Amino acid sequence: MAFCKACGQDIGTAAFCPKCGASQSAPVATPAAPVAQTTASTEGLQENVAGLLCYILGFITGIIFLLIDKRPFVRFHAAQSLVVFGGLFIIRIALMFMGGMTGGLVGWGVVGMIGLLISLITLVLWILLMIKAYQHVLYKVPIAAPIAENIAGQVAPAR
Repeated sequence: MAFCKACGQDIGTAAFCPKCGASQSAPVATPAAPVAQTTASTEGLQENVAGLLCYILGFITGIIFLLIDKRPFVRFHAAQSLVVFGGLFIIRIALMFMGGMTGGLVGWGVVGMIGLLISLITLVLWILLMIKAYQHVLYKVPIAAPIAENIAGQVAPAR
C-alpha cells in the first residue's frame, strides 16, 4: 500500500493524490552547480616575486609584507629588508647629526664620504637582494640574517 507524501491518504499506484493532488513521483535530482572556492589564497603572487617586492621600497615594503604575507620565504625576506634597510636608514640619520655637530669643511667632508660609502653599500645590497629573492634563493646578509630570522619566525630551508 502506498500513501500520499503530503496528506497520508491511500493512493494505491496513482501518480497524484486523489485528495490533495500532490505529485507522488520521486523528486528529480538536479545536478548541483559547482561550488566556487571562497577560501583566501596566497597564490596571488609567486613567492619569488613577493620576495623581490619586499625590497622595492626598502624597509617600508618589508614592513608591509611582514604584516600581510604568511609564507616563510616571503616573511624572511620582508624581515631582512626591514633589518638591513632600516639599519642603514638609522645610520644615515646618525651621520646627518654627526655632520651637524662636527661642522666645518673637514667634518662635513668626512661625514659626506662616509655617507657616500653607505649609499653605495645600500645600492649594491638593494640590487643583490632583489636578484637573489627573484631567483628564489634564501640569501642571508651576515649580520642582519639572524635578527631577521628571529623576527620572521620559522624560515624555509635554503634552496
